[in-house]
Amino acid sequence: MPLTDDQRQAFRALAQDTDGIDTAIYQRFEADPLEPIIGLGRSDARVGVFGRDPGRDEVRYGEPFIGAGGQAVRKRLYRALHDAELPDFEASRVAGQDFFWANTVPYKPVGNKAWSMKTKRRFHPLMRELMTHAWQGRDVITLGREAFLWFGIGRSKAERERIEAFWASATRFSEWLEVSLADHHGCDHVFRVYPLPHPSPLNATWYKRFPDLLDARLAQLGVQPGALTIG
Repeated sequence: MPLTDDQRQAFRALAQDTDGIDTAIYQRFEADPLEPIIGLGRSDARVGVFGRDPGRDEVRYGEPFIGAGGQAVRKRLYRALHDAELPDFEASRVAGQDFFWANTVPYKPVGNKAWSMKTKRRFHPLMRELMTHAWQGRDVITLGREAFLWFGIGRSKAERERIEAFWASATRFSEWLEVSLADHHGCDHVFRVYPLPHPSPLNATWYKRFPDLLDARLAQLGVQPGALTIG
């Protein structure tokens, strides 16, 4: 599901005035630093995956969640869908087509550091509109703290505190939380968010446990062959 011309131009215009995009990596792979890296997947995908921001491999291939962390996710998705191990890189790209993919900001930051709250706020309306209108699903697996807390941007203080308290709980990786996103008309859309730790190999605390945690989430969501679309 590609972006519309208006959506694409809106992202490009915002990126043009954004400091901190890793232009050196884009230049290395002859990629356009203004082009958003958003692998929207199917509009009727029942399950979405929401992360922090693209990395080097995402710039290289022009697809989100395709690097080491993304492969950790895609391997388990493939296994859930096919009851088999992921055979190769290309199969991981195909497996991703059954899901909706998005990030807090669809551009790689310098040094792979999380984007500032100021930048996330600037892109929030565009990403929020994709989540509420470009996608029909409402079940979201978030990867890491930044992706989960993104759902509190623009909400009331009480709502942000509720979301932060859930992240601080010991059961955050086994329970799920209902949250709302407002579209450009001010109408709220309710999502069910299933947080997980970030799957980066640098996340020593959770990296080895991530596959089992994701398997449990996929089981909660009933991810199996033929069960990924709405209807």
